[in-house]
Amino acid sequence: MNLTRRQLNRTYLQRQLLTTPDTAPDPRPVEEVVAHLVAVQAQEVDAPYVGLWTRMRGLRHEQLTEALGDGRVVRGGLLRRTQHLSAGADYRWLKPLVQERLGPGGMSPFAKEIAGLEVADIAAAGREILRGQVMTRPKLAKRLGERFPGRQAIALAWVVQLHVNLVHPPPSGVWRRRGHVTCALAEDWLGGPLEERPPVSTLLTRYLASCGPASVADLQNWSGLKRLRDEVERERHRLRVYRDERGQELFDLPDLPVAGGDEPAPVRFLPEFDNLVLSHEDRTRIVSDEDRARVCPGYSMVHPTFLVGGFVAGIWSVRGAELTVSPFRRLSDVDAAAVLDEAGRLREFLQLDGTVRLDQR
Repeated sequence: MNLTRRQLNRTYLQRQLLTTPDTAPDPRPVEEVVAHLVAVQAQEVDAPYVGLWTRMRGLRHEQLTEALGDGRVVRGGLLRRTQHLSAGADYRWLKPLVQERLGPGGMSPFAKEIAGLEVADIAAAGREILRGQVMTRPKLAKRLGERFPGRQAIALAWVVQLHVNLVHPPPSGVWRRRGHVTCALAEDWLGGPLEERPPVSTLLTRYLASCGPASVADLQNWSGLKRLRDEVERERHRLRVYRDERGQELFDLPDLPVAGGDEPAPVRFLPEFDNLVLSHEDRTRIVSDEDRARVCPGYSMVHPTFLVGGFVAGIWSVRGAELTVSPFRRLSDVDAAAVLDEAGRLREFLQLDGTVRLDQR
């Protein structure tokens, strides 16, 4: 069965919880929504709050803050080695799977500083220092520097970050909180060991539930893991197979519906680095190739966006107390009114005192 781009778009929006009417906020606890999404981008401190607010329609800041405080939701390096939130229960299998397949990575900047030292010894020292503790990265660095005199302490702390399963508990990572990142051993914070050798099939199932139908390349792009073709092929017997307009093979869970393509798609605002624009190799189901370069102008930046008619229609920004909405093309009067209405809700959630400005150039 072939699926059109609009069918993929509407299916994706539904699975990403972006079609819920404003009158029907998601009643689930925040950790269940995070679990549905598997991992929520958290490179910017406030971004997960906005990303969950736009999906849950009624989220209060304290709901996520409290879940981070008691371990129902945790923050740490996960997909593509970048900061994400996950449900505490999911971190137990997701982190070891990613760590095993990706490896530590990112070691080259510290090669000179750790020359002559065994990485395993640095990691062991870090685990010993952190056992039963929550401490800032600078404090961890200071303690490591005492163990390995003459070395750049912060480089040692980063080696521990890359080789040890760490989470970053509050006060790090909560609404409007800036400052030094806190670190804790994941097994300490979660109250038990992580899983050993979790299967890729778990990752595949959970990914398709929130992002499918999708190709093997899409799964690899989202997770950062490579060479997954064989593992997906082993699961083919339990999956449903579609094709997109290009003839690309797409996999899905057999019991999940696919949208017809004509379903309404409300205006939604998304934060920087949101999963919606990063979860597929072929992103045309949500943003055109022409507009993708405006959303992702460089390797390390993904602008906050907004959706009109289900597709990315522009970006937004905050300067001082003012929220500016910048469409890529001039909006109709009806769409402009809907965008301004939703931007007003966002302004309230962001706790801004200024105005909303629609920059229709």
